[in-house]
Amino acid sequence: MKKITKDTYINWYKNMLFWRKFEDKLAQVYIQQKVRGFLHLYNGQEAVLAGALHAMDLTQDKMITAYRNHVQPIGMGVDPKKVFAELYGKVTGTSKGMGGSMHIFSKEHRFYGGHGIVGGQIPLGAGIAFGDKYFNRKGVTLTYFGDGAARQGSLHETFNMAMNWKLPVVFIVENNGYAMGTSVERTANHEDIWKLGLGYEMPCGPVDGMNPVKVAEAMDEAIERARSGNGPTFLEMKTYRYRGHSMSDAQHYRTKDEVAEYKKIDPITQVLKVIEDNAYLTKDEIKAIQVDVKEKVQECVDFAENSAYPEKQQLYDMVYEQEDFPFLKHRI
Repeated sequence: MKKITKDTYINWYKNMLFWRKFEDKLAQVYIQQKVRGFLHLYNGQEAVLAGALHAMDLTQDKMITAYRNHVQPIGMGVDPKKVFAELYGKVTGTSKGMGGSMHIFSKEHRFYGGHGIVGGQIPLGAGIAFGDKYFNRKGVTLTYFGDGAARQGSLHETFNMAMNWKLPVVFIVENNGYAMGTSVERTANHEDIWKLGLGYEMPCGPVDGMNPVKVAEAMDEAIERARSGNGPTFLEMKTYRYRGHSMSDAQHYRTKDEVAEYKKIDPITQVLKVIEDNAYLTKDEIKAIQVDVKEKVQECVDFAENSAYPEKQQLYDMVYEQEDFPFLKHRI
């Protein structure tokens, strides 16, 4: 695994703080009704992404996830201004404003969504990995899903196929404790989701998803196993989300004290403590990063605000190949 150095911690802090503030700003503009529909935020789960990116080869590895998907493409290299604009429904967005919050994509940066169907991305991730194996490429596909999606039947079909064909895929369940409002303990006979891999003799195990170091170590081993042709791994990232399932979630199923306890192990705070304890940065340098993050988030807002909405014609151009649409009786 690549060494975890002073620069690693500084970059983790910069990135995770930006992701957190990016999501916080989205929450603000959502309340102002500038972003419509559903909005699922990543606050608290940043270490899962930060650790994975450290272990990945971004020149060839791929990622697919569910609808809590705003910061992952940013980590993969997508311009955050375009992500913000996509949520605004603007033509400058990643899908020209037609995907929205739950469907961020970037073929260029090998980020394949963003899927609104619960668990729908699990077999798709295996399919992407099959493509790499079929064409003798060395890329590995990271397939993320939530604890609720782990109860979908498609997971079992996919696990069986992935092991049978030794596909270069890493399955990651981000167990943040709740599937919408249903706790993990109420969804199955046991709470150790990683044990689902045992039935397929798939290498599997739990990971501290609040610590990017632990995530990086586990992901590095899993990615190398996949890249060397030895098949998939199933990792359970034990993490926590500080906000509700979506912005419309009243969170009656958990207490404020529970959230407060998990904030004591906030991944951003953990990384900052390492930086401070080792004097990697001065107080002024830390403050400068915080100011820079705030400015960059505002740049995203300004970009989205000043971008145009797509023309109606785009609805046809992005769906139909034939320009005169002879099969349509009525047009907008």
